[in-house]
Amino acid sequence: MAPSFASSLAAAATSFVQNAEQSHPPRSSPARASVAVMQPYFFPYAGYFRLLGAAETFVIFDDVQFPRRGRVHRCEVPGPHGALEWLTLPLARQPRETLIKDIVFAAGARDVLDQRLKRLRWLADARGPWADRVRTHLYGPLDGVLTFLEDGLRLVADALDLRPRMLRSSTLNIERDLRAQDRVIAIVRALQGHTYFNPPGGRALYHPDTFRRSGLELKFLPTYSGDPGSILPSLVTEASESLRAKFRQHMQFLGE
Repeated sequence: MAPSFASSLAAAATSFVQNAEQSHPPRSSPARASVAVMQPYFFPYAGYFRLLGAAETFVIFDDVQFPRRGRVHRCEVPGPHGALEWLTLPLARQPRETLIKDIVFAAGARDVLDQRLKRLRWLADARGPWADRVRTHLYGPLDGVLTFLEDGLRLVADALDLRPRMLRSSTLNIERDLRAQDRVIAIVRALQGHTYFNPPGGRALYHPDTFRRSGLELKFLPTYSGDPGSILPSLVTEASESLRAKFRQHMQFLGE
């Protein structure tokens, strides 16, 4: 896929965005009892999406400070010679306190990202069932960073057949003064949830007793033993059922 194809993909990208909700309906449970909250990552590792498989509502944590050394705007993928390297979204320089929802693309971001994608021969050559949709997304309009990230998460959720309700934390009007687990608890309560799922790395930050006093149950996902790299290469090369079967192996804890 060369950058010259970008204009021909724009219409398809727009159609994908418009139909995301229809092609990816939420679960039917009216209670939405379980919730997960996470910053939107740019094509993260497959283990990230266990949160979307575990929770009935997945909250995109967009009204917190943008982590400049995090994975909101970048992912590690095989470079031209096979070694892992960062694929980074071209962002404008902004104040350190900028929230994720307020980050913007740099001027000329489309051309810059096209050149970065052009180096990835495996992306251009991929013929998996999801390859065209992924390329349509990556080469599509860069209307806003958060929208671009959310659309990417929805695309992967669709590929993995995950159907949580997805919404942004900035739409919930949570008090700005609340921090850390207090903010997460407020989000879960605002959604009338009673169970909160968190990645295993948050055990030092979130405490079951604190959640219990708020009438909530805190559950941690088990340590992920799969590929720690970005899901992007697998997404564009593997058959749908193979992709989903591998993912389901890491979701068996839900039945425990």
